[in-house]
Amino acid sequence: MDRAVKDVSGAAAAALRVPSVGRVGRDGARIRVARGGRRPRAAEPARETVVARGWPHNPRFAAGCAAATFAALLLIDGCSGGLTPARAALWAGVAAVLLLVLWPVRVTAGPGWLAVRGLLRTRRVRTDALAGAWRVGNVSAALVLKDVYGGRVELAPEILLTNPLVWHLVDAGARRSRERGTLRTGGALLDRIGRLIDAQAGMILRTSGLR
Repeated sequence: MDRAVKDVSGAAAAALRVPSVGRVGRDGARIRVARGGRRPRAAEPARETVVARGWPHNPRFAAGCAAATFAALLLIDGCSGGLTPARAALWAGVAAVLLLVLWPVRVTAGPGWLAVRGLLRTRRVRTDALAGAWRVGNVSAALVLKDVYGGRVELAPEILLTNPLVWHLVDAGARRSRERGTLRTGGALLDRIGRLIDAQAGMILRTSGLR
């Protein structure tokens, strides 16, 4: 008899118990509590990520140029009677190289990092731990950034000039690198890019009548 009473009491208590799926915090938001009383790790706050836009052309343009070049070379060889499997493979290689050259990069930036994604791979650099910055090339100059961990990216300076938000994140990371003492070379180059962007922004404000 006593055992039956205990079983009934236990079942009633279980039915009246509120499931501990969470509790309400001070701000009114429900905080989930994991089973066993353990609280899961707090989610990291959303970080700012900026994607460079407007440079220089789209992938369709690159693919179209490569395909048109390949077709033209095949047509010329076919009309002259010199088209062979070996020459077709050669022209395919030429078109592939052209595709790699023309394929636009996708530049994204966030607090302390910059990523450049090409056709085959994505390169990433820590802007808050930069070791150096260089300008390479004469006709089509490129900006090279390298961090202390071996990360290295290469991009056209015009991408930064036309995307001030991306430059803002890169500049903030470079300032952090200077504070840490890791940026040994290229500081003057980054300063020059910053002055160009500031001058460009000032010109836009003046022409719009905001300054």
